[in-house]
Amino acid sequence: MSVTVRIPTILRTYTGGKAEVSAQGATLSEVIADLEGRHTGIAARVLDDNGKLRRFVNVYVNDDDVRFEQGLQTPTPDGSSVSVIPAVAGG
Repeated sequence: MSVTVRIPTILRTYTGGKAEVSAQGATLSEVIADLEGRHTGIAARVLDDNGKLRRFVNVYVNDDDVRFEQGLQTPTPDGSSVSVIPAVAGG
């Protein structure tokens, strides 16, 4: 399944400056693995040492927060849009 992944500015060094890249996978986990294969180092910025989504990184599949769906097992049907959004703190 081909999906479009929106890459935040802070992670674009891994994608050669591209704001959007294509990836393959039927689940978010497979999409992240494919991204890592194409853009080495990006998975370590999205996943923690236990292979779970980092606490301060939000991921959406078709505008749905995966934390309220099936997490890394959230389906990514062909044509889906995946957005990786780092949390912003400040006051």
